[in-house]
Amino acid sequence: MGIDGGGSATRAVVLDGDGRELAREAGGPASPIDIDAVVRLAEGVAGAANVNLPVAALCAGLAGAGDESARDAARRALQARDLADTVVVLTDAEIAFFDAFADGPGILVIAGTGSISWGRGEDGREARAGGLGPLLGDEGSGYEIGRRALEAAARSIVERADEERLVQRLMAELGIEESADLITWAAKADRSAVAGLAPAVCEAAGAGDPAAAEIVDAAVSSLGSLVEAIEIRLGPWSTAPPLALAGGLIAPGGPLRDRVIEAASRYGCAVVDAEVDAARGAARLALRKARRRTS
Repeated sequence: MGIDGGGSATRAVVLDGDGRELAREAGGPASPIDIDAVVRLAEGVAGAANVNLPVAALCAGLAGAGDESARDAARRALQARDLADTVVVLTDAEIAFFDAFADGPGILVIAGTGSISWGRGEDGREARAGGLGPLLGDEGSGYEIGRRALEAAARSIVERADEERLVQRLMAELGIEESADLITWAAKADRSAVAGLAPAVCEAAGAGDPAAAEIVDAAVSSLGSLVEAIEIRLGPWSTAPPLALAGGLIAPGGPLRDRVIEAASRYGCAVVDAEVDAARGAARLALRKARRRTS
């Protein structure tokens, strides 16, 4: 079983011993401290796959699990719930990277609710950049885009500044009729809800809204910097480093994908067209773990 626990949604996949997919389920957001959300999804996907718990191995990639102590605490908590004989907890970036590149070299950038880049060089060295959360990082993420748009809108409402078009766009997105209610909504909104505004901000930028365009330009630049950081730290590369893009903003069909590809082209990267499936990557890692235990 593999679980991808992101900031906006959680996905789970069950594979049989030959690697064939038996079932797939989706749920709400999860984190290293929200083990109940992981457990509910694990029980649901096991039922859909018609398999009994515990399964042979479970790999959970959880947003915010970059700290060793957080991973260890989550692993112990999941082990105690008898979901699997063996439990592995990694970051969501690690499981996505495995789906994209397995044991090979490459660079992965994720831009959804949060953002992070992860890479492995041709010599096996690994590095990460970003992924420090909404307070210290997550540059170019959906949350940062939504937060900056709300800040610009609030300035416009309070100071009668020049972001009125952005205010109207956000009000329409949220179904709000009075501008003051936008500030009230922002005060109560969680991280996922704020990140959910990012597509509307991207649309506003594409329609020529200058305030939205400034926010989106900064996000694209930040995501390009995440690519650059990994490319430099793991170089030199004998060939163009393969680059995979994941997360709602830059996955295939995402509103910023083309612009981030353009930004990444400055560093000589070769973009991988295939969609990254982090839950599948986690399930494949779990399968590898199970096979090693029985070999």
